[in-house]
Amino acid sequence: MNKQHQVLVNEELELSLSDKDIKSLDAIKTSDTKYHILHGGKSYNAEIIDSKFNERSYKVKINNNSYNININNSLHQLIKDLGFEIGSSKKVDKITAPMPGLILEINVNIGDEVKENDPLLILEAMKMENVITSPREGIIKSIAIKKGEAVDKNQLLVEFE
Repeated sequence: MNKQHQVLVNEELELSLSDKDIKSLDAIKTSDTKYHILHGGKSYNAEIIDSKFNERSYKVKINNNSYNININNSLHQLIKDLGFEIGSSKKVDKITAPMPGLILEINVNIGDEVKENDPLLILEAMKMENVITSPREGIIKSIAIKKGEAVDKNQLLVEFE
């Protein structure tokens, strides 16, 4: 499998590199952060000045010129689209019922400040009690259900500010 990597240099030059392109690079590691590269008959000295691995962001110095480089591949884009990026806040603004059921308990009020994983309510479905927890920190904007109410799948339960 030959993955494609999208490379953004100094937020203006976009490149697409394959695994094959990267493996064919004639580079020799001369220290923990320095490399000697031969490309197109020319010699280059490269040094990694700063690296933020989780953000896929690097500052590289090549022959005394500094470049800011961001690297992404299709998996990184999928992770971003699904909202699972490391360090990013979740963009959930409402909670809907995952299945039809009966509201047994509501643990929050409008205006309450909640933290991620705080229990919001208990939904009984198929003779099981399901604790619905907060997906993020936030303030409760509205509660669309009442204790003892039957709800349908995807029915609005709670909204965040």
